[in-house]
Amino acid sequence: MKIGFIGLGNMAKAIIKGMINNKIVPPSEIIGTAKTKATIEAVHRTYGIGIRNTNADVTKEADVLVLAVKPQFFEQVIQEIRGVVKEDTLIISIAAGKTMAWIEDTFAKGIKLVRCMPNTPASVGAGCTGVCANERVSEEEVDYSMKLMSSFGSAQLVPERLMDVVGAVSGSSPAYVFMFIEAMADAAVAAGMPRKQSYEFAAQAVYGAAKLVLESGKHPGELKDMVCSPGGTTIQGVRVLEEKGMRGAVMDALAVTVEQSKKL
Repeated sequence: MKIGFIGLGNMAKAIIKGMINNKIVPPSEIIGTAKTKATIEAVHRTYGIGIRNTNADVTKEADVLVLAVKPQFFEQVIQEIRGVVKEDTLIISIAAGKTMAWIEDTFAKGIKLVRCMPNTPASVGAGCTGVCANERVSEEEVDYSMKLMSSFGSAQLVPERLMDVVGAVSGSSPAYVFMFIEAMADAAVAAGMPRKQSYEFAAQAVYGAAKLVLESGKHPGELKDMVCSPGGTTIQGVRVLEEKGMRGAVMDALAVTVEQSKKL
């Protein structure tokens, strides 16, 4: 089965890397193209995939076609390829904000469509991807899509009405977590810790806390309470974060992200 990529940016490379490293698809079965020759050649050198000169060339060969271009270029790309896409080609979109109805209307014909929302931690095999599919996609094809999306992290089926939420809570939120890590590191530096070491401590703390949530099955509030000893240091920090409105700020940030996604 030939898997084609239109667009070879960071997310496409993360998906390709995951598929190859986990032996889901060999490099010989992957082809791709991008806007610049330099990008195409760089991905070919790194991953050993086949390269093609045009979007149409990739589309004609692909059994599974991954549309990995930015949302603002989607309409142009679809117009280029809709006349050559095969009826049985499974199309996977990773564009934020582009609904299945919009994509289907732009193709102007019936297509097998899977919509996915991965996030940047996919580049280190720790992605979290929401997946939904239209009625033309078979159960077997859904399973195959989930296998591909799980090759670079976790993947979960969600109804399409939640895809904008997925984009906020997993797609955009790494930026907020990076800000949190940076802020903690700044505080550690202010208290005398070397900069490099401060990033390692802060990042490892976030990584460990997230892993504890996922593996313990405990409610985050319960885990927070376990850290807050009576009369201890942590509860004082929690008090300050509550006073500064941390929860409300995070909720507001995700809410505005969801609304912006709907406008794309």
